[in-house]
Amino acid sequence: MQKEFGSFDGYIWQFVGGKPRVNAWRLGKGIPASTPESDAMSKDLKKRGFNFVGSTICYAFMQATGLVNDHAVECFRYPM
Repeated sequence: MQKEFGSFDGYIWQFVGGKPRVNAWRLGKGIPASTPESDAMSKDLKKRGFNFVGSTICYAFMQATGLVNDHAVECFRYPM
């Protein structure tokens, strides 16, 4: 990955186009457990020999590291 993308960071950010994805979920509407982006990340990581990288795990990683912002629009942490 380092040879191909320059860094793991460069590799990971490609799945959201290089900038954080800000979603606009409403409370009670259910934030998804996975997305097409996390599906693509999971599939590519598995192809590269990684384990324990299902789509839900990848989406949780994306949320935890700031690749996606899933704060509900009613939350004070949601960007205005």
